[in-house]
Amino acid sequence: MRILRSGFVLAGSLVLLLTAPSLALDGQKVTEGGVISPSDMSPGEALRVGTKFYYAGEKARAVDSLRFAADNGHPLAAWKLGRMYAAGDGVEEDDIKAFEYFRQIATQYGDDSPTSPRAPFVANAFVALGGYYLTGIQDSAIEPNTAKAKEIFTYAASYFGDADAQYQLGRLYLEDKTQNTRMAARWLKLAAGKGHVEAQGRLGELLFTSDAFGDSKARGLMWLTIARERARPDREGWIVETQERCFGLADEATRRRAERLARSWLDKNPITIAGSN
Repeated sequence: MRILRSGFVLAGSLVLLLTAPSLALDGQKVTEGGVISPSDMSPGEALRVGTKFYYAGEKARAVDSLRFAADNGHPLAAWKLGRMYAAGDGVEEDDIKAFEYFRQIATQYGDDSPTSPRAPFVANAFVALGGYYLTGIQDSAIEPNTAKAKEIFTYAASYFGDADAQYQLGRLYLEDKTQNTRMAARWLKLAAGKGHVEAQGRLGELLFTSDAFGDSKARGLMWLTIARERARPDREGWIVETQERCFGLADEATRRRAERLARSWLDKNPITIAGSN
């Protein structure tokens, strides 16, 4: 399964949350009585050990400590294992295991405050679950279920304000047979304002090409220009192509206004690593 780009931000937050000097890198804790094994540690200690192993490149050794922490209710350990199994990162790729870890987080911590330190990880778990329901998991009981995916994305987008969820929800409204473009624009705009590159691109294209928003070509071209500034050619080449196509269709006044709006937005919003599927 493709991993959401916001994982880079979350991984950085994980490092900050787990800084603790008390544990040795070899997964052991030295006490007056000698050395104890990872299974004798608290879930928090096991998480810190697993994280140290992971960032030291010893991912196979990280799994045992992370699994112990996750099995004993630590949400950050479950999140890390879910992402590892989803991407085949240091382990054999296994979407079923990834799904179960993400579901564990959503079930146990779905009512966490949106302002809690672990809220970004919980929201990311919901988005991952929504992605699995969109595509289904081969040879499993998880069948494609767009309605379920939309329900999950809506919760993460509304309650946690997650940009990835808002983007996915916007895409679903765009693809809906009812063509609810205003709902699509609403969710895409929320994600775009948080720096979500693909949401900026989709919103820009929608505003430029749709008649549902009046004279919105300049604002559409603005979002496309912003997205192009931050797009990665290897994954988001469609943004460059769309921006060039719309730029070619726009008159000179629209181009100038879009450029002014884009420059103003970029000046006020420093480049960050934003979510993208």
